Amino acid sequence: MLGKDYHDQDCSIARSLEVIGERWTFLILRDAFYGVRRFSDFQAHLDVPKAVLSSRLAGLVEDGIFERRPDPDHGGRHLYELTQAGRELWPVLYALLVWGGRHRSANSRTFRHAACGTVLDDRGNCPFCRMFPMPEDIISERVPDRPAVRDDAVTIALGTPHRLLEPLAV
Repeated sequence: MLGKDYHDQDCSIARSLEVIGERWTFLILRDAFYGVRRFSDFQAHLDVPKAVLSSRLAGLVEDGIFERRPDPDHGGRHLYELTQAGRELWPVLYALLVWGGRHRSANSRTFRHAACGTVLDDRGNCPFCRMFPMPEDIISERVPDRPAVRDDAVTIALGTPHRLLEPLAV
């Protein structure tokens, strides 16, 4: 197994990769921005092994990307919410989404500025308002006429427009 530290690299990219560079981490972060908060919902939507998900979530909590809170609706379980440091990763995820849509596979979602309804450009800017909206001011929606590939509860809930970071009702 490969290590996750780059101790001989004097570089902020290396330090960042130590926190978010493991397989599954970006998909966990993506789902958190979509409003997924429960372990069981992450697991069902991602098909990630439970042990791997548990390890990744624990690491993201330890590194200050997520905060773990008791789930008021399910005793003994927890909710995972992005911290400010985690929310600041939105431009990174959006850039990867745009790059992947351009070079790998067309995106299944569009992102609109909630205040005016304008689709964000490739930099995450609202061309109408001439600003970069915060994640909580962005609405994610499935591209029309693009059928969902999955049928889990998270995918079904994401079938309707949804504001980022708003807890997803699954």
